[in-house]
Amino acid sequence: MALRSMTGFARTAGAIEGYSWSWEIRSVNGRNLEVRLRLPQNLESLESKVRAMCSSRLARGNCNLTLTLRKEGGSQALKVNQTVLQQAIEIARQVRRTAGEVTAISVGDLLAVRGVLELAEAEADAELEARLNTGVLAGLEEALDILVGARAAEGRQLANVLGGLIDRVDGLVAEITDHPGRSSARIKARLERQIAALGERPEQLDPQRLAQEVLLIATRADIQEELDRLRAHVVAARALLVAGEPAGRQLDFLSQEFNREANTICSKASDIEITRLGLSLKSFIDQFREQIQNVE
Repeated sequence: MALRSMTGFARTAGAIEGYSWSWEIRSVNGRNLEVRLRLPQNLESLESKVRAMCSSRLARGNCNLTLTLRKEGGSQALKVNQTVLQQAIEIARQVRRTAGEVTAISVGDLLAVRGVLELAEAEADAELEARLNTGVLAGLEEALDILVGARAAEGRQLANVLGGLIDRVDGLVAEITDHPGRSSARIKARLERQIAALGERPEQLDPQRLAQEVLLIATRADIQEELDRLRAHVVAARALLVAGEPAGRQLDFLSQEFNREANTICSKASDIEITRLGLSLKSFIDQFREQIQNVE
């Protein structure tokens, strides 16, 4: 399985023995897998199966699933909602007790109360219901195939973008590693210029003391450990892009580690060019972190 995004859309439709149905699935970014369902009242028993099917195919994302079911040309009949009717009768009795014979409430008045009469489709037999459930779940499987395909297609594009950003990060790490600003000679020359700017003559300074100061500054500005960790993170990120498993959480964690090392490099750097490279490094890491928010 290649890298997948969390964004996608799918729609399927079908018909079985006078019933037509359609599935719509929309998925967007999410920290975990969250499935929101809208099922017809007579198919709510499928909820657990639908959730299980989604969990088996998707790892992360906010998914909204809507199932629409229609009876094509089916016969409809009126039925009485007994609960609403009893409530209406009790209210009528209370009104009569209050108003006396002045108020006459007929059966027609009771039937006119909203909700007392309902339209009901003829109930399907158990075998037809079982076939309908099977067809609807098969349609969901097809919709999930389409959704996963859409997420995989966007995932391939994301993988190319992320791979390019990792290459840029790797290149900047190499540039910082080889930058002459990290050398003791460059640090010594910079220190001598600072001393000269204060009106002192560097050649009159104790060479041993100058060497100690250069060593102290070089130690404080040493970023070799940060560079080594960044190279390790680059290797790990590249492996995750081709691992074939959901990698969004691991990549998000790596982006935080990338950023931490880049911040340390910028704070330790004693050379303006290394600081500039560190800021460029942070910029690409920010782009990397932004892109992986849509990785499953």
